[in-house]
Amino acid sequence: NRARHLTTLAAMISGMVASQSSQLPRIATKVPSGTKPESRVKRFTRWVDNAYVTETLYFLPYAQLLLVGLGLETLVLAIDGSTVGRGCVALMVSVIYKGRALPIAWLVREGKKGHFPEQMHIDLIRQVQPLVPPGVEVVLVGDGEFDGINLQRTLHGKAQEGDWFYVCRTALNTTASLDGQDFRLDVMGTLMKPGTWVALEPVYVTSEAYGPVTTI
Repeated sequence: NRARHLTTLAAMISGMVASQSSQLPRIATKVPSGTKPESRVKRFTRWVDNAYVTETLYFLPYAQLLLVGLGLETLVLAIDGSTVGRGCVALMVSVIYKGRALPIAWLVREGKKGHFPEQMHIDLIRQVQPLVPPGVEVVLVGDGEFDGINLQRTLHGKAQEGDWFYVCRTALNTTASLDGQDFRLDVMGTLMKPGTWVALEPVYVTSEAYGPVTTI
């Protein structure tokens, strides 16, 4: 059964590449097979709905091998959310390779695109961390949605081992503290000439004074 399921998966992948679509009817028309397209759609639908076909068995092993190969250099991982259809959104971590984002792990929930709970960010990172080979340097990038200090704490645990780093945007009205002096980032920005870049460290951010971090 596993070999048969793997053959179906390979057929779906080839159909996606050839049709440039993720819709089963369009995929079925591009799969080289002697059966009718309607039969292929039913076969693919059964595969998608099969409770025994899980990402743990049919996806994550290949994602892990991909990271082993790309881990010869620094791995750049990007975390972001996107709409996936049927009233659902996905929170996804992808590895950046030659200008493309290759998905390696994700979580899906009902709702419209927007901010995900910070705990989902943490759960997803914990899902990704075992896939990365030991000793590989990782840089995680994200936008302002992923600047939560609890997520930063989760990443900091790996950073202490010397191989995980992160860069995230943050809100301009964030309160920060440097050398015991509190200030807002947007106020600091008004004191600088346009186009000027300044790195401040060690900085402690938000009312909880999380840090130390480097703020650019």
